[in-house]
Amino acid sequence: MAVDPRQMVAGFLTLSMFVMLGNMIKHDHFTPAGEELSLDATGVELNEMRVADSTEMTEITRAGVEFQEESGEEIKPCWSKPRPNVQESNGFVTFSLTIGPEYHISQITDAVVIARYLGATLVLPEIRGNELGKRRKFEDMYDVDKFMMSLDGVVKVIHSLPDEVTAKKPAVIRVPNRVTEEFITETIEPIFQRNNYLRLATIFSSVSLKQKESSNKDLDSTACLAMFSGLELKPEFSAVAKQMLDRLKEISKKSDGMVLAIDMQTELLEKKICKTSGGVQRKGCYYPQEVVNFLKKVGFSANTTIYLTETWWHKSLNTLKEAFPNTYTKDDIMPADKKGEFLKSGDSYLARALDLKICSQSDVFIPAIPGLFYGHVTDKEDELVVSSLVQLITRRFQGVLKFPSSSFRP
Repeated sequence: MAVDPRQMVAGFLTLSMFVMLGNMIKHDHFTPAGEELSLDATGVELNEMRVADSTEMTEITRAGVEFQEESGEEIKPCWSKPRPNVQESNGFVTFSLTIGPEYHISQITDAVVIARYLGATLVLPEIRGNELGKRRKFEDMYDVDKFMMSLDGVVKVIHSLPDEVTAKKPAVIRVPNRVTEEFITETIEPIFQRNNYLRLATIFSSVSLKQKESSNKDLDSTACLAMFSGLELKPEFSAVAKQMLDRLKEISKKSDGMVLAIDMQTELLEKKICKTSGGVQRKGCYYPQEVVNFLKKVGFSANTTIYLTETWWHKSLNTLKEAFPNTYTKDDIMPADKKGEFLKSGDSYLARALDLKICSQSDVFIPAIPGLFYGHVTDKEDELVVSSLVQLITRRFQGVLKFPSSSFRP
């Protein structure tokens, strides 16, 4: 599909804002040419960007960006459909979805890759809540038909184990996030040959989404397909997210027409000390006042429409509301008849899933706390072609924003 100019601008802002924020909090100017801005962020790997010392960004408005010509370049998916799997299934792979929706995507991806490599049947996972004993079926949260259709011919998927297998004891394997072919062949496959009933538990020792180098293009395509095409909220939940986003867009029409989403999570910020590390230019998280300072610095108007990934309003957010009155939480914009199911039920997974959906479709996204949520939001729309988009943006706007060409991960 052709590149949408609004997506290009949003992509540029999302990639550059979080990198620049740490530096601007510490200084009242941009770093001189030759220094590199980077973020030491809980395992998430960000590309470094060089900024000229003459760079100034005083207004963020669509009127300030001039498109010289329409680009003929297209954004392509990061996968080609893996070849059909015609071999008979010789075992079963089971697992559970845990921690939260941003982790579910990675857990799904690893399980699909492993099942594909082993030629095993994948059993639909159950979803385990944060509270002990709290469980729900996969189809209670996600679109099961869409999931199974996306993997048709790639991996065989069934709803539940056959009775004769259920009585057996599975081999439990701890799997590192972004599992490699080497780990599968050296650790998982020998166990699978002895016991063809596996139960996987993904371990997140880091939260990097960077693709590990691999010579197995089939597994690379399988991983990319599973991560970006398979997991979707069930239609009625997606409809609620759309209603909320539509309301934000309607409000934004009174200003610049842009919806800015911020992953704030005050309950985590209260427990985390946002100190610098690895030098004065690196921070792991940002408080509301720091975000306000940044937004003002780059020129967002006071009328900008902002969505916070918060369920209820918290007094620590008052500084944001004072500077940007059109700032909203889920409680502010969710239809009243849906609050009981999504907000008052105590089910944090559903609320977080709405955040992921809304942030992925916002015009600009700013994470105050980096992690898998940040990685999946920024990659959700562009798959693994962010580098191509950024190179296109830097070429197009080099004269407008005075950003020299940067080195991004290919």
